[in-house]
Amino acid sequence: MKNLLFFLSVIIVQVSTAQDYVHQVLILNEGYFDYTLNQSIEPVTIGSYNPVSQQYIIIDTIQGARFASDLIIDDSHFYVAADNMLHKYDKNTYNLLASQHIDGIRNLAIWNDKIIVTRGDYDNTTFLPIFFNSYFQVFNKSDLSFYLELDTTIGPKWATQNLIIDGDNAYVAINNAYEWGNEKGIIGVVNLNTFSYLNEIDLGSSGKNPDNMLLDGDYIYTINNKDWSSSSISQVSLLTYGSITINLASVSTGCGTSCLRDGKINYQISGDTLLYEWDMLTLPSTGTSLGLNKNFYDLSYDKINNLLYASSTDYSTYGHINIFNQNNSLIHSFQCGISPGTIAFDIRNTTGIHDMLLGNHKNNEILYDISGRRINHELYLTEGIYIRNGKKFYISR
Repeated sequence: MKNLLFFLSVIIVQVSTAQDYVHQVLILNEGYFDYTLNQSIEPVTIGSYNPVSQQYIIIDTIQGARFASDLIIDDSHFYVAADNMLHKYDKNTYNLLASQHIDGIRNLAIWNDKIIVTRGDYDNTTFLPIFFNSYFQVFNKSDLSFYLELDTTIGPKWATQNLIIDGDNAYVAINNAYEWGNEKGIIGVVNLNTFSYLNEIDLGSSGKNPDNMLLDGDYIYTINNKDWSSSSISQVSLLTYGSITINLASVSTGCGTSCLRDGKINYQISGDTLLYEWDMLTLPSTGTSLGLNKNFYDLSYDKINNLLYASSTDYSTYGHINIFNQNNSLIHSFQCGISPGTIAFDIRNTTGIHDMLLGNHKNNEILYDISGRRINHELYLTEGIYIRNGKKFYISR
């Protein structure tokens, strides 16, 4: 009983206002496709991790997909780009609601009732690039039906990858990464009210092949793989469209993965085992090692709980997620699918739960969970809002 009381004293925090919390973490596992045999060895899977119970489950297996490239969460749904398909799921029941075939689909972004899609691909037999008439397409969220596209005459002329939506503008990374030796370093700007192509921001000769894009205030930061022999970071002003590119010193290959974490960029060089931190205020030519000596495949920051989720894999037999706190100490790890390439946080708000709970409880000594169900033993607590002794509590990790 002493241990239980101590446990509750640590995790129970009284709140008087609603707050955000991480309900679940969705993980897109890219699987393992053998291009020599031209067959899937391990299929693409989607998993859900409960940060309170620390339980991980597979919620869907996508058969026939060679790989997967993106997963985003919006309102009551999440969307997955897998090989040449776009899928829409209910994020509560995990039911597949709609699918749309889109050749070369890569990354996704949401604007109002529309889904923005970038495109790029290569032939897995010849390994030559596949050229499309459009690298920027728009679909309706409701049923994934086609809405419009910007063709290569009025829109991006080369393969696109990452997307950032800021207000009513979309910023698109144009890297042409599938055409070896002809990589581009351009950020395309699209007005989403009119779907007109407004501008292109040239990142310069050192800013070619932008891989990841990160938004912080009035700036976009791109992590660039150049010609795969070195890396750089570009800072792009959304006010002036001017750009500054900083070459990362003593880096002999492209960047493997990166994320924005508590005002700094965490990144790892491809094939390396050290994780670095780059200060966006000082724009240094070198990052600072964080002391995490492990090769990671994807990085994602849980800003609600100040936790870094970092995946690792050998691309054929295993996949793990490692969770680090703000002091870079490993606090938990769990096994997931092979090649966990996208980690997304299902962030919800407790607004509206308080009144429902207050209306359901009749005895101040009784505890209720977020669904209004009576809890008779506090060992069964999970994350959410509770009433105990007539007071409201929020419980989280």
